[in-house]
Amino acid sequence: MSTPDVIPEEWDEALLRPSSLDDPDCFDDLFRRHAPPIHRYAARRLGSHLADDIVAATFHQALQHRHSYNPARGDTLSWLWTIATNLIRRHHRSEARFYRALARTGVDPVTEGHADLVVDQVTAAAVTPRLAEALADLRKADRDLVLLVAWGELTYQQVADVLDIPVGTVRSRLNRTRAKLRKALGEVSDG
Repeated sequence: MSTPDVIPEEWDEALLRPSSLDDPDCFDDLFRRHAPPIHRYAARRLGSHLADDIVAATFHQALQHRHSYNPARGDTLSWLWTIATNLIRRHHRSEARFYRALARTGVDPVTEGHADLVVDQVTAAAVTPRLAEALADLRKADRDLVLLVAWGELTYQQVADVLDIPVGTVRSRLNRTRAKLRKALGEVSDG
């Protein structure tokens, strides 16, 4: 199935309608469009060694349970990110170890080696270990929230759908979590 350059959400939902459920090939388009950002997000959360597994498991679960997709509970993107986030949560210890290693070394393996990010890396190098430590110290739910916004680039409504909480809760928790991160970064740089 050929897809246009700009994909409306309705296209994704059409791939999950009952008439398409018997054709797993319809899922290829969904995978091609949404796997790369989910992979980048999973790699930032857990390291690249687990990102492939997270993406594969996300789309495997989505394919196996596509009949249960309900557009009333959020858009297709939110549905996929919910699956990915739940899978990432199972790797909480790995994620905390990843951030602690990042805090010690200051080397982010996801962005390492990209020449066009060198200037940004030099600037971020001083902050990365402190930020990684602050992220590791957050509650799982708060870390999910802030990283879905920052690295997943999801809207507040999509984050609300993914975490199954009201959008007002997303806004207030995000505000509190950002304040905690600012405080942690400020305390480290002051002390």
